[in-house]
Amino acid sequence: MTTPLKLKKCLIANRGEIAVRVIYACRELGLRTVAVYSQPDADARHVHMADEAYLIGEAAASASYLNHDTLIETALASDCDCVHPGYGFLSESPEFAQRVIDAGLTWVGPVPATIRKMGVKTEARALMQAAGVPLVPGYQPDDVDAAVDDTTFLAQADRIGYPVMVKAAGGGGGKGIRVVRSAGDLPAALAAARREAQNAFGDPRVFLEKFIESARHIEVQIIADTHGNTLHLYERECSVQRRHQKIIEETPSPTLDDDARKSICAAAVDAARAVDYVNAGTVEFIATTEGDFYFLEMNTRLQVEHPVTELVTGVDLVKLQLQVAAGERLPFAQDALHQQGHAIECRVYAEDAHNDFLPATGTVQTFLPPGGPGVRVDAGVQSGDVITIHYDPMIAKIITYDRTRTGAIQRMRRALRETILLGTITNIDFLLSLLDNAEFVAGGVDTNYVDQHLHALLPPEPAEIPPAALIALALGERASSPQAEASRDDGDAYSPWGRGDEFRMVRRPN
Repeated sequence: MTTPLKLKKCLIANRGEIAVRVIYACRELGLRTVAVYSQPDADARHVHMADEAYLIGEAAASASYLNHDTLIETALASDCDCVHPGYGFLSESPEFAQRVIDAGLTWVGPVPATIRKMGVKTEARALMQAAGVPLVPGYQPDDVDAAVDDTTFLAQADRIGYPVMVKAAGGGGGKGIRVVRSAGDLPAALAAARREAQNAFGDPRVFLEKFIESARHIEVQIIADTHGNTLHLYERECSVQRRHQKIIEETPSPTLDDDARKSICAAAVDAARAVDYVNAGTVEFIATTEGDFYFLEMNTRLQVEHPVTELVTGVDLVKLQLQVAAGERLPFAQDALHQQGHAIECRVYAEDAHNDFLPATGTVQTFLPPGGPGVRVDAGVQSGDVITIHYDPMIAKIITYDRTRTGAIQRMRRALRETILLGTITNIDFLLSLLDNAEFVAGGVDTNYVDQHLHALLPPEPAEIPPAALIALALGERASSPQAEASRDDGDAYSPWGRGDEFRMVRRPN
């Protein structure tokens, strides 16, 4: 019998599908859950699923999901003993993590000092260099707080060799990044990256890295407890990206052999130990076609793509996060972890691929997610929800699992085609186009592939209403008809047991 967790009640400082995901894990561990919501999210799925839910502010994230004071006050008023930040929002805020701890609550994540160190990319590079983790050749000012003029950056870029990347020292998510191929373009790129970094992170500092052509984006999932155990749960490949934003993730990587896999996973564990890491995190690397790999950054939180790791290892990462936060030891050793099968995740967004992928809004009239063997759907929306301009437009993550990569791809195609989502524009057709691409099927896509071949990857604009949409509309009309209402004596208007036709010859008597 499992020993009860020391934690009893968790405030989830987030929204959408990650809030739903945390609720599921808490239920299995016997924790009660507290959801928070802004005014537009009053009827959201995570609000209905939690044991308790509290309004914390208006639509703007700064007035709700990013409001430290309100979140802490809500956690204390509802007798919570821990806070799970999910990902995004305040998940990598050392200030918020410290506020949670100072309030006498348990923070489900790494200690604030680690978040702070890894949040400043220049400091993270220096720590990794000291730990012997391979780094991309680059330049960062000796004093990260000092303003460095363009002349120094120009000289350093010449030393590194073009092309180079200008990168924001703080933050992530593809913000504050510019690729520069000649000295004449560097001053403008520096200015643009600084502006974007200031707007996104409140920190205009930048540094340089060598831009590696035909690179692969490989990340390693790590988990560490407070008893000195640091493990990896293997790698994920996230090379299918557009403008540095991930689109499709999978594991195992189709490009790593066994030796490369062992080396990159060992480097990730070294990176975690170098900063005394605790809880779940991800160490990201850039890999070359020659087999070399270099540290990119460490994400001190759960990743959007964590489900693919869960499916191939059989480990529930969110439950592990909560158990580690409660002071428990990891329940397994490294040699007990293995990759079995193949998993792929596609992010379904409300966005218009034919309009530069601009976010779309609207009411989700009907959302019927796919099912069947080997299909998992992590969704934060349901039929009737409104997609607004205020938050990330991700609707759901569809994850498929099979014994082979080919099988997982085939299953994903099926799952996406079966997904019915009416009321807003989505990127589903674009995802299907990617899955049908010969280079992707062969495992040959690098981080630049989508941007370089975008025109060819865009699906044709729909000329007519898809048959699935017409079927869903017809089902909706049938459900609201007087005949359907009259036949609900058994609670299911479509149950074959309530029919008197070729399925069942005798109708149930009234």
